[in-house]
Amino acid sequence: MFTLEARTLPSVRAMWLAPLAALLLTLLGGSVLFAAFGHAPLQALSVYFLQPLASVYGIGEWLLKATPLALCGLGLALGFRAKVWNIGADGQFTLGAICAGGLAIACDGFIDAESLWIAPAMALAGIAGGMMWAALPAWLRTRYGSSEILSSLMLAYVAPLLLGWLVNGPWRDPAGFNFPQSIQFADAALLAPLHEGARVTLAFPVALILAGLLCFVQRYTYAGFRLQVSGEAPLAARHAGYSQRAAVWIAMLTGGACAGFAGYAEVAGPLGQLQPSVSPGYGFTAIIVAFVGRLDPRGVVLAALLLSLLALGGEAAQMTLDLPAAISGVFQGGLLCALLACDTFVHYRLRRVYRKPAARTS
Repeated sequence: MFTLEARTLPSVRAMWLAPLAALLLTLLGGSVLFAAFGHAPLQALSVYFLQPLASVYGIGEWLLKATPLALCGLGLALGFRAKVWNIGADGQFTLGAICAGGLAIACDGFIDAESLWIAPAMALAGIAGGMMWAALPAWLRTRYGSSEILSSLMLAYVAPLLLGWLVNGPWRDPAGFNFPQSIQFADAALLAPLHEGARVTLAFPVALILAGLLCFVQRYTYAGFRLQVSGEAPLAARHAGYSQRAAVWIAMLTGGACAGFAGYAEVAGPLGQLQPSVSPGYGFTAIIVAFVGRLDPRGVVLAALLLSLLALGGEAAQMTLDLPAAISGVFQGGLLCALLACDTFVHYRLRRVYRKPAARTS
């Protein structure tokens, strides 16, 4: 008989090797899946992971999809470290898009090619929108003790309804042939691509800068230390005078700001307008990104690149290998399950337990 026994001190090396082991297990499971569909595993893996990066445009799409995942994941990781479970980044993403897009629509008649103020104003509006949507579950948690998991998750489903009402009603493009979408934003309100022939914008370098900033905050600042202690040892934090309410507000508002900026970058970048749905689930996928990245800003960026590649690979496999669209979701779910399994053996070890034979009675 075997039982799980907690390790006294988990190995730091094992914690960082666990995602690599999880990735290898995912690739092994993917190979079995491809073989079951009648495809050579190596050829199918090549199509899945290498074909999307075979051109400048493909690399640009890879970085473009990784940008909102990294931005949302960075904000969530900071909160998860403090044991503040913000599950509503997708709604905060959508509210950021609504606020940024609404400013572009309202100022459309005042924008010309030399209007340099509109882009930063839209970015600030997106950040404010995400923070406002995150402030609601933070207030409910600190004022009434309600679960931020439930409140933020429910708000994530309210935001797309608000967006749908806007683009089907007051913000619908009058010249858009009755399609539920806003007007196209003026050129000055759009983020220019970083490279000709690719759609990735300035938002990706901003995500890298933000990762470096959050890494510095977590490692070298008193505020980062307080957030970590509040999450890992709440009783010690309370004894030291650290405010749990402040930790909740900081974590939620930071997550909302990052998601709101990601929403701005999406509507001012590849979309260029408001549509009924601006997010294909970036905020929810970012939860996987945060945990695969070990709640570390550097790991979050790498995990965002990996999950972005899995999404693009799923599209390539669907077109080239005639596989179902759900294949990317299978890979994402398999990666998370494999990571959870590997994490179990990082923190626990298998120990064999010998049962004593029952005493014989005469």
